[in-house]
Amino acid sequence: MRERRRLRMGVLALVSVVLLGAIPLFFGIRTLSRDPVFDTLDELNVPGWAAVKTVDDVSGSRWCLLDCRLRERTITSERSPEETAQVYERALTEDGWRPWRVTRCPEQQEKGSYTCWRRDELTLDLWVRERTCVPPPVDGEPAVVPSPDPSTAAEQCAGSLVSVKVRNAIDDERTRPQPSTDPSLTGEDPFPTLSEDPLGELTPSPS
Repeated sequence: MRERRRLRMGVLALVSVVLLGAIPLFFGIRTLSRDPVFDTLDELNVPGWAAVKTVDDVSGSRWCLLDCRLRERTITSERSPEETAQVYERALTEDGWRPWRVTRCPEQQEKGSYTCWRRDELTLDLWVRERTCVPPPVDGEPAVVPSPDPSTAAEQCAGSLVSVKVRNAIDDERTRPQPSTDPSLTGEDPFPTLSEDPLGELTPSPS
């Protein structure tokens, strides 16, 4: 009886240790796998029609090992790009983000509304544009064909598409000093343009 009691107490102690260690381990793994930036984006005060479908993608290291973390979110909205951009810009302002007017925002000209934002150590790119729908396959053929056939071309759909890109400011090249071509900063040209005759006229030596 004494041995059974000891065995039972040992089993109970082992189960308690496993449970006490498993719960913190579970929450720790979930915290490491879930980027807190996405949690912040989830808390943005936007109406339901502005976030019908959300797709997240992440790359790089959270601790900037080799490459810093890049968070990308694609959101489907049921309303126009103009109305959708307004609600997202207002939500970002309420959440502490501030408009960031910087060159290369965007990197190249894009359709729709493209704005940049900063908060603490993060930068955010917000791009809102019209949705593009691809027609369904016809007779087993792919939806997008190589030839520019108007009947199979992508059409504009109702609603809009939102892209959010969040980077660490230290890894965003736009936070660094940009090269300038101001002539006043270049100084003298170290390689002046030569005349047609690189040797010039020979000066006669005194006899």
